[in-house]
Amino acid sequence: MPRRRNERLREQIVDAAYRLFAERGYHQTHVSTIAAELQLGHGTFYRYFENKLAIFVAVIDRVIARLSEVTVGDPPGAESAAAYREQVERIGARLFDVFTGDPHLARIVLVEAVGIDELVSARVEAAFSIMAAVTRAYLEHGVARGFLRAELDCERTARLINACILEGARGVLRAESGARSEEGARWRSAAIALLFEGVGGGAGAPGST
Repeated sequence: MPRRRNERLREQIVDAAYRLFAERGYHQTHVSTIAAELQLGHGTFYRYFENKLAIFVAVIDRVIARLSEVTVGDPPGAESAAAYREQVERIGARLFDVFTGDPHLARIVLVEAVGIDELVSARVEAAFSIMAAVTRAYLEHGVARGFLRAELDCERTARLINACILEGARGVLRAESGARSEEGARWRSAAIALLFEGVGGGAGAPGST
């Protein structure tokens, strides 16, 4: 029972820090801010976390866990071009929704985590690497099944696609709250069209005039 109580309190501290870092910013949030939010003594806080940086790393680790859950139960495996496109749309929407569905997460990763500490930078890079690995796996499956070009650079294309997702998330979060659902749908549609149809329209194809 004491162990469960300790785990529950630790999660409550991370919950409060997660929200405060997003709302107030890393530099404007202090250990005293988090402790006051939960009506904890400083000594209690320090039993769980060494300092503010340690709690921020725990917050980033929560983000990484969220990203790791995106493809659970939906590994690459489509056997037709239509099914492949549907699966890519589904996974892309999940990655997109991780950021747009939780404005706190987007702000922490895209704003607050920038330039704080080498350890934090490494954690954020780990989060982006998870996203890249997820996207790359689906691209590699598409290449293997003949749904995508055989010479496709899956590693770099995966990171470019994820950059589109992150920029789309920024665009949605900048929109008025009542327009975010429609804006999100437009960003997802544009990203899928870019992946499967491209933007050339045939004008730049070899032999075109």
